[in-house]
Amino acid sequence: MRTFRLANAGLAFLLVLGNGACGRKGDPIPHPRAEPQAPEAHWVSLRQLEVTLPARDARGQSLVGLEQVRVFYAPVSTVKPSPREIVAKGEVVVERRRPNLPAPGKQMRIDMSDLVRPQGWMVVVAVRVGDVVGPPSDALVWLDPAL
Repeated sequence: MRTFRLANAGLAFLLVLGNGACGRKGDPIPHPRAEPQAPEAHWVSLRQLEVTLPARDARGQSLVGLEQVRVFYAPVSTVKPSPREIVAKGEVVVERRRPNLPAPGKQMRIDMSDLVRPQGWMVVVAVRVGDVVGPPSDALVWLDPAL
């Protein structure tokens, strides 16, 4: 009879231990990623664009990495468009993806000598994993190659 009591005590202990370990199963819901800050871009020469990738996201936390960098182009209009209008109405003319991107906060050069477009405006946008698009850089003037 002693073995029966010992077995009941062991079974009760396992049930209590099993109930204590129960809970949500699987990975917790990840926090949504914040958009990266706007990159800085300026012309080094007529067709060489130098881009400084953002080092932080919109919350001020450091970025681990970026998925891609996109350059948007919009033709000249009667008024200078805002950078967000260029992204909304423009087209992607250059796109660089990992692993060909430097670390956040570093600089990269984009050669656009093969791009043939009339005069217009350009902005650069950084994109995180999950297609989280950050704000665009300042608008840059794109001059006609014939000039």
